[in-house]
Amino acid sequence: MNQNVLRKYIGTKEFYKMVLLVVIPIIIQNGITNFVSLLDNIMVGQVGTEQMSGVAIVNQLIVVFNICVFGGVSSAGIFTAQYYGQGNREGVRNTFRFKFLVCMLMAVVAMGLFFFFGEDLIMLYLHEGSQEGDIGKTLQFGKEYLSVIMIGLIPYAISQTYASTLRETGETLVPMKIGIVAVLLNMIGNFFLIFGSFGAPKLGAIGAAISTDIARFAECFILIYWTHKNRERHNFIVGAYASMRIPKVLTLEIIKKGIPLLLNEAAWSIGQAFLMQCYSVRGLAVVAGLNISSTVSNLFNVVFLSMGSAIAILVGQLLGAGKMEEAKDTDRKLLVFTVGTCVIFGSLLAIISPFFPKIYNTSNNVQELATRFILIAAACMPLYAFMHGCYFTLRSGGKTWITVLFDSVYVWLVDIPLAYVLSRFTDMPIVWVYLSCQLIETIKCFIGYALVKKGIWLQNIVSDS
Repeated sequence: MNQNVLRKYIGTKEFYKMVLLVVIPIIIQNGITNFVSLLDNIMVGQVGTEQMSGVAIVNQLIVVFNICVFGGVSSAGIFTAQYYGQGNREGVRNTFRFKFLVCMLMAVVAMGLFFFFGEDLIMLYLHEGSQEGDIGKTLQFGKEYLSVIMIGLIPYAISQTYASTLRETGETLVPMKIGIVAVLLNMIGNFFLIFGSFGAPKLGAIGAAISTDIARFAECFILIYWTHKNRERHNFIVGAYASMRIPKVLTLEIIKKGIPLLLNEAAWSIGQAFLMQCYSVRGLAVVAGLNISSTVSNLFNVVFLSMGSAIAILVGQLLGAGKMEEAKDTDRKLLVFTVGTCVIFGSLLAIISPFFPKIYNTSNNVQELATRFILIAAACMPLYAFMHGCYFTLRSGGKTWITVLFDSVYVWLVDIPLAYVLSRFTDMPIVWVYLSCQLIETIKCFIGYALVKKGIWLQNIVSDS
């Protein structure tokens, strides 16, 4: 291959060292979060299909909240990265305040919704259609799990406010290490409380929820303590709570460019929950199979999701510093690296697909469905990697309304109608329904490529803030 072409798409050793220093801690921290879910899922899956399905349904609802929080911190995070690249510490402090207020508001609203409408939300996913599982028991387990897991929403929201700001200002290792402590606590708690080991009460799904809450509170407290203890090093926290006032100009700019991100993440996550609801009309076996599949797939998907965060941070800092050509070159190489990495991880996921479902104490039908769903997710991973890379590229330059059209609007106008029609009005096997809904996403690869290549995202959004 021509050397000029190689230099265009492949970086130097120093380039990849810089990228890995940023992305590996993010991968580990995000992987820890998903590993917690995997542990809960596997251990509850040993108890039975009903408890596993009840937990899976509630976790689908919790994912909506988690992604909304991600959108909340990201809405100000694009400004945080550019302010940091610019050397504006007061700007970083103000974006931290914005994140804190928005995430706390979302946590309170989510707790209210789950408290008053939790049962109704769970019932949306419970349908006859297969021989596996008892709907009444699944509902009961789901309600019990939700009543406990919702307690951890507030510490989770606060943790994300701190962790995201630390990452965007160059501190990626500390949130990762604190996350490791949290996952160890969760593992120990699961072992004791799910199965009743060493004389502890055998609580099943509720035990998993309690363990997760303990881990969430611990992570929150340690993050707060470390950040304030190292206030000289991270001086954005100095005086952060002296006032919750945010300059009007910045607030309007975040609302203009950042709130679309929040709305997009909310609409997208709700859309994903609705897609799951469409699949669930085919019965509890499908719910259980998709739960097993998504649990392990999400762990592998951490790679391209974290690479997206790295794109937002590295490219955002270059844009904030006014280095447009360097930002363009860095982004191109990051996209290639992301896709190449996910070809490898997608292959690994495909290899384990026949074996992972056998860990669960459930029927052969559920295990076979899960295997097929995992294979589909593995095959599509490089495509998802490219789509997410394009999404974060556009976002780093403040093109948030375009990302709304690219992401959530597409889900509601294309993915959901297709899933709704195929699941309810055809006899197409559920595996083919699922595959069709994944492949329709590939259209976004072409849209994303065109938008990124055009360079509409190459702009400094904090130069006048």
